[in-house]
Amino acid sequence: MKIKKDFNLREVCGEYIIVAEGKENIGFCNIISMNESSAYLWKQVQNKEFDADTLTELLTDEYDVDKETAMKDVKALIEQWVDAGIVEGC
Repeated sequence: MKIKKDFNLREVCGEYIIVAEGKENIGFCNIISMNESSAYLWKQVQNKEFDADTLTELLTDEYDVDKETAMKDVKALIEQWVDAGIVEGC
């Protein structure tokens, strides 16, 4: 999967949010906020192909978390991103 074009992570007043830019995203009206770890993952995979294993590896490399917990969290995060319509190729 891949992050959809023109969805960008911004830090506003210490909070991470996804901002839709570009004409094709003009109707996007959701505000998506991210915690530090999901923002980290977003930054690492922006403009790259990724899957649940990729995100899990990134989490376990960066944070003190076991693989099983990381995979569970990643699956929930991917589901949120898919539901929000900010990734493609799922």
